[in-house]
Amino acid sequence: MNVLLSAVQIQERIDALAKVVAADYRDHPLSIVGVLTGSLMFLADLVRRLDLPLRIGFIQASSYRGEATRPGELRLGPEIFSDVRDRHVLLLDDILDTGHTLVGLKARFSQLGPKSVKVGVLLRKIGRQEVAIEPDYVGFEIPDAFVVGYGLDFNDEYRNLPYIAKLDGPDDAAKAAS
Repeated sequence: MNVLLSAVQIQERIDALAKVVAADYRDHPLSIVGVLTGSLMFLADLVRRLDLPLRIGFIQASSYRGEATRPGELRLGPEIFSDVRDRHVLLLDDILDTGHTLVGLKARFSQLGPKSVKVGVLLRKIGRQEVAIEPDYVGFEIPDAFVVGYGLDFNDEYRNLPYIAKLDGPDDAAKAAS
């Protein structure tokens, strides 16, 4: 595996994003909804840097299952969030790949009566988007590569890595596991 973003780079960028988010939502009711499971690390580190009154919730959405490295059909799981009516919603995801997941989720939340729905992603893959969506907050733009670490997985492994690395294929997965 080749490290694309070190743990230090990630934390420094989250510091910068937190300052922008805090300024944008100062004195506004905010609900942050993380897309499970990939956004967990990003959400946890971001909210610890926000000195705002906020609610935290989650929704499970997945288009990658098992050993897949290409997205399949979007599946939504249980929702764990409180009422977002008349609140600003910040939808956080680990990565903007094709965009289908975020377009669907943004439309779904927009129907729940929020004041606004914005999108934040830790990573944005260049050259992969199939649908039009422009995230409001982007941590890093990365090349079209399959990445793991800091919440991102391959077959439910590697989420715990403090950095983000390019996973080239099964040989990399076997080496990383040993």
